[in-house]
Amino acid sequence: MKDLKEKIEHSLEELRPFLRGDGGDISLVEVTDDLRVLVELHGACSNCSMSMMTMKAGVEEAIRSVAPEVKSVEAINLPDPETATPFGK
Repeated sequence: MKDLKEKIEHSLEELRPFLRGDGGDISLVEVTDDLRVLVELHGACSNCSMSMMTMKAGVEEAIRSVAPEVKSVEAINLPDPETATPFGK
């Protein structure tokens, strides 16, 4: 499990410059025994209406490319699309 976490952390590290460029960040919270990856979005990413697309097209894809055995990638703090602001502003 340690190797898996290291691979996931490395994939997130490669995404961080893009997220930070938009005023956000991401952290790995947990890899569960049933291979669910839980992450937390920070800064602008935590309340941006685009965060769901960021999760699917960016984060999930990056993690699955290094760890195809992962069953799901979930943000523990995704905003409600009804109240999220465009681009976290």
